[in-house]
Amino acid sequence: MRIINLVENENGAAGCEAAHGLSFYVETPNHKILIDAGPSDVILRNAKVLEVDLTAVDTMILSHGHYDHSGGLLAFAQLNPKAKIYMQREATGEHYAFDNITEDLKKNISLYRYIGIDKQISSLPQIVFLDGDLKIDSELLLFTVQKRNYELSSTNKRILIKKGDSYVQDNFEHEQCLVISCDNQSVLFSGCAHNGILNIMDEFHRKYNFFPSAAVSGFHLMKKSGYQEADREEEREIARKLTSYPTKFFTCHCTGIEPFDEMRSIMKNQLEYIKTGTIFDL
Repeated sequence: MRIINLVENENGAAGCEAAHGLSFYVETPNHKILIDAGPSDVILRNAKVLEVDLTAVDTMILSHGHYDHSGGLLAFAQLNPKAKIYMQREATGEHYAFDNITEDLKKNISLYRYIGIDKQISSLPQIVFLDGDLKIDSELLLFTVQKRNYELSSTNKRILIKKGDSYVQDNFEHEQCLVISCDNQSVLFSGCAHNGILNIMDEFHRKYNFFPSAAVSGFHLMKKSGYQEADREEEREIARKLTSYPTKFFTCHCTGIEPFDEMRSIMKNQLEYIKTGTIFDL
């Protein structure tokens, strides 16, 4: 399969625009797939630079209900109204975040910012709402995490969902992972791994009784306020556990460059970083 990154945080291919968000175009023997749609219509502009024909996409997957993965979805749907768009029903929820984890800020609701999807997305006629796992065909299947053996990363504690008049910790039921099976391999795609990349890998194994040959995912370890030793130890612990899997990892976006460097020092060539415009074959 051919994998082309249409946008992520870091500058990569000449002529492409980097932005805080994520989108991949993937070609398989039977499909042309868009995984997430970045933060805006920047994916359309980068697709032109990379000579990707988005009108040929037949399947679009939204990994979870946040703006930086869905911001270009309406523009894509206007360009290509035929592609089916698969998303978890919970992705339409009221998703919020705060930028600094303090008890005082948690009590100041006015400082919470909406990070959910554009409400117009829900009314698109090509949307396929899911309530859990789905096997699309012999190449594509979607799964959700039902059980977590590891705690969520510390950076996920600032992400909330509004239930009625209350804001509670997001349980990430709106997150789904895509598995693409072709050419005698299975590749796992997860947008931000909000459920935790270790939990996602374990869920994959529980459901399918093997591990993917490759995994493409953000790890959601990036911070705005600087890193403490506790953050570094969290990164190192995840990296050490990831080395136990027979899987090559490609990361990007919400992982952050500094956490990537820390993890790479442990994982070596088992971990690679994908930048805007990166093209590679698996």
